[in-house]
Amino acid sequence: METRAISATVARFLLESKKLLINGEWMESSSSDLLPVMNPATGERLTYIAAGNEEDVDRAVAAARAALEKGDWKKMTPMDRSKLLWKIADLIDLHADELAELETLDNGKPISISRNGDVKASSNVFRYYAGWPTKIVGETNPVSNGNYLNYTVREPVGVVGQIIPWNYPLMMAAWKLAPALAVGATVILKPAEQTSLTAIRLGELLIEAGVPAGVVNIVTGTGKKAGAAIANHPRIDKVAFTGSTEVGRHIMQAGAVNIKRTSLELGGKSPNIIFADADLEAASLGASEGVFYNMGQDCTAGSRVFVQRQVYEQVLERIVQYAENLRVGNGLDPLTDIGPIVSEEQVERISSYVEIGLEEGATLMSGGKRVTDGVLKHGHFIQPTVFANARNDSRIAQEEIFGPFVSVIPFDDAEEVISLANDSIYGLGAGIWTRDIGRAHSMAKSIKSGMIWINSYGAVDPASPFGGYKMSGYGREMGAYAIDLYTETKTVWVKMD
Repeated sequence: METRAISATVARFLLESKKLLINGEWMESSSSDLLPVMNPATGERLTYIAAGNEEDVDRAVAAARAALEKGDWKKMTPMDRSKLLWKIADLIDLHADELAELETLDNGKPISISRNGDVKASSNVFRYYAGWPTKIVGETNPVSNGNYLNYTVREPVGVVGQIIPWNYPLMMAAWKLAPALAVGATVILKPAEQTSLTAIRLGELLIEAGVPAGVVNIVTGTGKKAGAAIANHPRIDKVAFTGSTEVGRHIMQAGAVNIKRTSLELGGKSPNIIFADADLEAASLGASEGVFYNMGQDCTAGSRVFVQRQVYEQVLERIVQYAENLRVGNGLDPLTDIGPIVSEEQVERISSYVEIGLEEGATLMSGGKRVTDGVLKHGHFIQPTVFANARNDSRIAQEEIFGPFVSVIPFDDAEEVISLANDSIYGLGAGIWTRDIGRAHSMAKSIKSGMIWINSYGAVDPASPFGGYKMSGYGREMGAYAIDLYTETKTVWVKMD
């Protein structure tokens, strides 16, 4: 295994503890407390981040409120906001290698995914929303209640708290920041405590791009302290959260106190359905990539693969072969397919579900064990895991595991698999593999998920809405839909008599 050395640029970045960004300045937390940042591939400490708390969130909110209500940001024209977002995108591209390396060190994902997936997607999102500031328009309405001119205007929702997860740290920051900045809102961003480094580096790039002080504030720290303070703060107008359904419930409860607007992108247990008439090679590959990409740490992971009974063994064999050919290793090794899991806690969670699957009577076809060979012994590595003949009502088929773990389940016909697919508290994504286009559209209509992929799995684009049904959350990110998340509509009546 040839793991490339950390670059001099990244080494310099890691040399000093990382601070909070508040009102355009980097500062220590009010408590001066620090949290270690660990490399999941080696178990070694990379650096420290500031452990923000309620007082720090108060400071950030005050800065964001001031930037929203007065100063350069309030005066900035839509065209200038467009130029600013485009410049941010250019800076991300300019520092792409550095950002990718930080992401891999912090999260563990293979460097190829960090560089060609996450970083590229992040600059694309900023570039997409750079086109929006000049296109956020109101309407005139043909009212019948007297002689009035009636029109609407779209205004920024205000101060926004954004809480992002550890599986796509840079990309999730981009998904949330870009539309909020496009409409003229101000932000307090809290990255996951496990993976804050690329958000901090992005903060430096935002300053370099010319984002005015107080417009974007970055408060690192734990969910229990910094995250809870954001969710509960009375002067934050909206909270956007991506993460677990359990935490999403707490965000909703906190928002209810002052009727705070919320948008939630939560868990998933997505079905990936393969009919006997599908291109089985393509479907097997798509199903495998759909669950093992990013070490399975993906809310849309197709972790329930339903295969029509007459081709079940063929597809199962292909998925097992794919899993066993994946190379587990340090994400900085260019040959690595599956990097480390983000934390020891998460490895233990995945391992516990292996035991649960065996107890439930499913057949372990591949993987399921920790990898402790040689240089990997100190990291958080686990083999890609395939279970066959799982029941859809079993825990391994119903509960989000968030790792390289798939249950392959047989079905007989379309009616049965629709019922099985919808038998879940989640409804984020679903895949359908068939050559029958009529059946594909009928299935897409019947499955209760926010995103449906036909003869493919997992495609995303800045122009296309992203979000789920049921306990996968509500609200849609990306596209024009994210503009709705961060704006309020004001109606104006003008008496013309």
